[in-house]
Amino acid sequence: MNTSQLAVVIAAYNEGDRIAATVEALRSAFPGAKIFVADDGSTDDTAARAAQAGAEVVSSGKLIGKGGAASLGARAALLTEPELVLLCDGDLAESAAALGVLLEAVESGEGDVAVARFARKVGGGFGFAVGFARWAINNLVGLELAAPISGQRAIRADALGQVLPFAPRFGMEIGMTVDATRAGYSVIEVEVDLEHRATGRSWRGFAHRFRQLIDFVAVWLSRRLRNRFAQ
Repeated sequence: MNTSQLAVVIAAYNEGDRIAATVEALRSAFPGAKIFVADDGSTDDTAARAAQAGAEVVSSGKLIGKGGAASLGARAALLTEPELVLLCDGDLAESAAALGVLLEAVESGEGDVAVARFARKVGGGFGFAVGFARWAINNLVGLELAAPISGQRAIRADALGQVLPFAPRFGMEIGMTVDATRAGYSVIEVEVDLEHRATGRSWRGFAHRFRQLIDFVAVWLSRRLRNRFAQ
């Protein structure tokens, strides 16, 4: 593909130890692409390291949640008039270079949105939050996804414009999938060999997944009500 027609939006919060490697891997894999880091008010040196690595930093200035920060980054990316947009998380480090298969899937017409399904499971809890996310998407639009909350996605620019702003906080991916499907765009999954900072079965990990679950329930309710009022 012509990577000059590609924009990359990296969602990041306190990823100072990994963001530079992520940006550099993407710059190497997709020369000419415009790379934006959507910094969610990080309290470490994420923004500085991202800028040093060559990314344009779009910062919320304060903690507003992943969906809000990524919406700012995505809107900035769309101003460059790309054909495709790659969304990913800031903790992928060198493995971010493998995301090209998502772009290939969209460019070849396999789907309008391609979601990365991790080839290897790393960390995680007992699966309650992910299980609810999977059920919520199926309940709302009848789509079955193995990786319903994967933040690694390639999407056509016109489709991206239809799903902004993203749902708040961790509801971003569920909302994006539901909104894209309801707008008539196709969502597919592609297996990708990636690494990321996984949360384990510690109290911090369980607290993180509990916050996720709250956001998942909220976005399910909001999309359910939105569909009811639209009928």
